[in-house]
Amino acid sequence: MEVALVSLLILCILHLGSGLSLNYYDKTCPNYEATVTAAVKQAMATDNTVPAALLRLHFHDCFVRGCDGSVLLDSTSNNTAEKTGPPNVSLHAFYVIDNAKSAIEAQCPGVVSCADILALAARDAVALSGGPTWKVPVGRLDGRISKASETSLLPAPTSNFAQLQQRFNQLNLSVKDLVTLSGGHTLGFAHCSSFQNRIHSFNSVNDIDPTLSPSFASLLRKACPANNTVQNAGATLDATSKVFDNMYYKMLLNGMSLFSSDAALLTHPKTKGFVTTFANSQEAFNLAFVKSMLRMSSLTGGQEVRLNCRKVR
Repeated sequence: MEVALVSLLILCILHLGSGLSLNYYDKTCPNYEATVTAAVKQAMATDNTVPAALLRLHFHDCFVRGCDGSVLLDSTSNNTAEKTGPPNVSLHAFYVIDNAKSAIEAQCPGVVSCADILALAARDAVALSGGPTWKVPVGRLDGRISKASETSLLPAPTSNFAQLQQRFNQLNLSVKDLVTLSGGHTLGFAHCSSFQNRIHSFNSVNDIDPTLSPSFASLLRKACPANNTVQNAGATLDATSKVFDNMYYKMLLNGMSLFSSDAALLTHPKTKGFVTTFANSQEAFNLAFVKSMLRMSSLTGGQEVRLNCRKVR
């Protein structure tokens, strides 16, 4: 049942005319997908932070100029690239995309875009962490422009509901997509700076965000004291941060989310309803996540196929 629904979702997305297809590389590079999966598996064997990193890379790519691989570009002498923008300085695992690209270039030079490799790697990150899998429509092109200043377009962890809704609307993504894609926070780790606003000097009345569970807030304050000087201090995004599951939503309903943007999902009846549905059903979350990922990753906008994911041709 679930496989059939996922297949139907793919067909619906393709019908929207995104310009992508499931057989784009069938004749020109038939082993591209297996090659990406092998690179992700190899990286995961020695670094368990890779899945969260790859999923975050794809999100941050798509929300600026569409899914065009612009987040992968290095800065040059006359341009400061996206990866050095404030929201992106903690991005990592770029080497996984580089390794996959090198292996694919050895098989079929100049054919498969870096943007497609990143979309595939994000899918593999989810699937290899216990989440759903899906066929990734391909045919994206790589962008030639990458500006650190444009990372301000990324939804911030301090965003309220109105700010989140506005940004998703700009990309033709719904409030259900907002709640669903926020579920990507089931994987990974956040530094103190991303949620410090909720546990110290929250407002003129409360030192701690009153929507936080007191016991959870206490744990966060121990990990991130007001005078914290530990560079890598922080907390996992949920209690099962290496497994793609619906724990994020369960914790959110119990006042145990990290970001203001997470808590914002409970401030609107419609989004709170989706949170409750996903907290109660892993299957409902999985199906919604596949649909939202397909919608988000159909935001294309590149111009070329790079030979090196770090620089334009």
